[in-house]
Amino acid sequence: MKTEVIIKNNTPVAVIKSDEILISDVQSALDMMTTIKYETGCVNIAINKEALTDDFFILSSCLAGEILQKFINYGVRLAIYGDFSKYSSKPLKDFMYESNKGRDIYFQPDASLAVDKLSNKK
Repeated sequence: MKTEVIIKNNTPVAVIKSDEILISDVQSALDMMTTIKYETGCVNIAINKEALTDDFFILSSCLAGEILQKFINYGVRLAIYGDFSKYSSKPLKDFMYESNKGRDIYFQPDASLAVDKLSNKK
């Protein structure tokens, strides 16, 4: 796992890049979140989609909802970045679209756009 803190618009964003799965369940998401908050002080986290288990992207598993609710409860904003084109589920695409219209959870094609979303002061 590689973590880089990028400051944009006076907002620090922890950008995580990992080739291995870091988030496989709710507990691993909490562990990652608290570790990043402790090590970087960031409450804005961008993480590549490869660091999340594929089950996260199957909405019927309820894993995405449980994990994302923890981020919201702990006041941590999250952007997941990467190529989502392999996912053909309309409910997932709708969920990602609606999330991008909000203020806490984003799905972006690359790390740069993820940082832009998290550092935008709307």
